[in-house]
Amino acid sequence: MAGIVKGTGKFFHNIVTETKKITWPTGKELVKYTVTVIVTVVFLALFFVIVDFGVTQLLHLITQ
Repeated sequence: MAGIVKGTGKFFHNIVTETKKITWPTGKELVKYTVTVIVTVVFLALFFVIVDFGVTQLLHLITQ
């Protein structure tokens, strides 16, 4: 039982140690990353809408 407690304590100590190594983005970087993600998602959504529309039209041509 003592080994489990010791191991658990070491685990949480390691979590605290690793958490101190985190470097958070600045406000400017956060805005930049957020805009990049939004633009990428919108681009991919539009791409798949266009591809879906094209495949649908192609299937309509083939099946009629």
